[in-house]
Amino acid sequence: MQPICQGDVILLPVHWVDGQKILHLTLAEGEVTRHKHRITEGKEELSEKDSTLYLRVISESALLAYEKHKAFYCFSDLCDRLNT
Repeated sequence: MQPICQGDVILLPVHWVDGQKILHLTLAEGEVTRHKHRITEGKEELSEKDSTLYLRVISESALLAYEKHKAFYCFSDLCDRLNT
């Protein structure tokens, strides 16, 4: 999987890292506008370790949506979210 950018969210393929399970599926939220980059379709897990979020797509794909950017599908590779 190639790195994928959606605004200030970057998804990179990484090996799964066990961390604290996160119950929501929001990868980033705008501080001023309160916009959200979130998973809206698919089955996945989100966890956090050392201030980094790790997304595991369990289903064949998951949809990452955000109002101001084109939504895109992440496929069942391991992804890491980094803020830029």
